[in-house]
Amino acid sequence: MGEHSPRARISATLPRMSGRPPLPLLVLRALVALAFEAALLAWGLGGLDALLASPRALALLAIWGITGLTLSITRPVRSNDTARAERDPLPLLVLALVPLAIPGVAAYGGRARIWPLPAPDAIGWLGVALSAVGLWIRVSAMRQLGARFSPLVALQREHALETTGWYSQVRHPGYLGALLASLGAAVTFGSALALPLLVVMVLFQAQRVRHEETLLAGHFGDAWREYAARTGALLPRLGGRSGALRP
Repeated sequence: MGEHSPRARISATLPRMSGRPPLPLLVLRALVALAFEAALLAWGLGGLDALLASPRALALLAIWGITGLTLSITRPVRSNDTARAERDPLPLLVLALVPLAIPGVAAYGGRARIWPLPAPDAIGWLGVALSAVGLWIRVSAMRQLGARFSPLVALQREHALETTGWYSQVRHPGYLGALLASLGAAVTFGSALALPLLVVMVLFQAQRVRHEETLLAGHFGDAWREYAARTGALLPRLGGRSGALRP
C-alpha cells in the first residue's frame, strides 16, 4: 500500500503500458493480500478461532478488504511518462513491510499481555476508527494524484504542482493516512508492543519526505517554496508553524 509523493506530477518509474490488468485479476490480488493479512492477524491472536472471535480484528479485516476492493475497482494509479527518478530501496522496503507487520505484532502483544494499554477496549476501538480514517485519507490522496501517485521519488515529463484538495493543507496526505492507519492498528489490541515499529516508520517517513522535497524544491523553485511555506508536511500549518514533520 504507497504514496510517497506530496505533489505535482510525481509518478512511479514503471514502463508505459498500453493496457491495465483486468478487473478480476486486480480483485484476486486484493483478496490474496487480505488473506495474507488475515493469516498474520491469526498468528498474532493465536489461531483462526481467536481471529474469528475478535470483533476488532474482524473490523480491521473489513476495512482492509473494502480498501483493497476500492483500489481494485477505481484503479486510481494509471500509466505515466517518467522524466526523472531516484531510487531509495531501503526506505521503500521498510515503509512497505513495517505497516504490514504492525497489526500482527500488536495482536500478539495483546494476547501475551505485553505492555498493556489503559482502557484497552476503548483504545482498541479508537484504533479501528483511526485505521479507517487513515486509509480513507490515503486512498483519497491516491485517487487525487492518479498517474502522479508513486512509491518512488520521480518526476513526470509534464508536471503541475498539486495544491488542491488534501494538498492544499498538507504536502504528504498519503503519508499522513498511512501513519494514522498504522497507529490505529498498533493500539487496536490493547498493547503498546507495536509502537516501536511505528517509531521506525516515522523515522523512515521523515527521511523520505526530506529526499522528495529536495527534489521538488530543485524542480519547482519558488513555486514549491511558496507552497511549502503555507502548508505542513503531515499536519496543517497553524499560527505560522507546522505541527508535523518538517523536512
